[in-house]
Amino acid sequence: MTDVVFPRGFFWGASTSSYQIEGALDADGRGPSVWDTFTAAGRIGDGSSAATACDHYHRWPEDIALLKDAGFNTYRFSIAWPRIVPAGTGAVNGKGLDFYDRLVDGLLEAGIRPMACLYHWDLPQPLEDRGGWLGREIVGPFADYAEIVARRLADRVKDWMTLNEPNVVAIFGYGLGDHAPGHTLGEAGMLKALHHQNLAQGAALRALRAIGPDLRLGTVINLQPCGAQSADAQDVAAAARWDAVWNRVPLDGVMKGEIPSILAEKMAGIVQPGDEAAIRFPIDLLGINYYSRMTMKYETGHPFDVWWGEAKCDRWTGMAWPVQPDGLYDLLTSLKDGYGNPAVYIAENGAAYDDEVAPDGMVHDAERVAFYRDHLVQVARAAADGCNVKGYLCWSLLDNFEWAFGLSKRFGIVRVDYETLKRTPKDSYHFLSAVAKRGGF
Repeated sequence: MTDVVFPRGFFWGASTSSYQIEGALDADGRGPSVWDTFTAAGRIGDGSSAATACDHYHRWPEDIALLKDAGFNTYRFSIAWPRIVPAGTGAVNGKGLDFYDRLVDGLLEAGIRPMACLYHWDLPQPLEDRGGWLGREIVGPFADYAEIVARRLADRVKDWMTLNEPNVVAIFGYGLGDHAPGHTLGEAGMLKALHHQNLAQGAALRALRAIGPDLRLGTVINLQPCGAQSADAQDVAAAARWDAVWNRVPLDGVMKGEIPSILAEKMAGIVQPGDEAAIRFPIDLLGINYYSRMTMKYETGHPFDVWWGEAKCDRWTGMAWPVQPDGLYDLLTSLKDGYGNPAVYIAENGAAYDDEVAPDGMVHDAERVAFYRDHLVQVARAAADGCNVKGYLCWSLLDNFEWAFGLSKRFGIVRVDYETLKRTPKDSYHFLSAVAKRGGF
């Protein structure tokens, strides 16, 4: 068996998001978010809510200890916009900033590099009431929010990510209606929300750079190699359209300042003169979230006449997502060859499975261990082939509120008992811990 070895200085860690783990939705002046509204409307599959979730808001020292004990040196967390500016604009909530002050100080004391993400889907509801990501009026408030947070934390937090998965927000939140705020606006909703997130991101990146020339700035995009279900010309064309929507609008926007030509006509009424220059920004780090490839087919009745096809795969996660580790290698090499080999870290990679607590009280999640092992092989392979990949952060540290699925899907390397809130490290935690401490396996 060949050893899998990672570059010197490679960093290891885990990612979480505020809404999925913090709980305390009514605590210390936090305002309502679109996910609170979506939940109240009965849109969560298992009927649960994030009212308590993992109670990270009160139990963060315990969670930092889990990171430290694992040997992780990096933690990507998100900041809850409704905790900082409850109405989205206007008055700043000092108690919200105080919470992230404590969290950052705790991470640094533990020797863990804090990596802050400004937006992981919890849009303040008052901003959604004024159009949310469908209009460019949101650009200013987002940049102002970025400045507020950075002025408080940038003396200690040097890594800043603006958005998490703007494509998922746009497609499922504004186009298909499966996520908050639940709009079913099809192509127009998707493209408007994508473009206005790009614009807001450009403004926020410039605000952050003005505050700290030494800050490492970037964004996080869910990127998935997109292929056709068959060689039929209509399937091939459909896959190309979906690649443009899912991958190219967010990636080419920030990296190249370009709108994919295949979408130029559909976006003509959305893009204004000067927008492409405004959305481009020379970032320092590109976070990529990878879960699988996408297999697409031509099918009318859906946005862009495209729908998910049948993946050629023999392994599946508990989300019914195909397990395709080689797609991560292809993705990393495509960034090297097509985008100038930017500094990349894996910001999310993981799998939900139907974990069971064994008689010994532990969780022996062999499928998840295999998932991580197989994907790490591909990351090491890409690094050996010259890809500028800097680190690997699993998704996720904790079982959590999995958006519209509620508490029914478990992605964590640490099990959370939602009745007692007890944390139990799974076998996957111990596997990743050993890899991080050794620098390979």
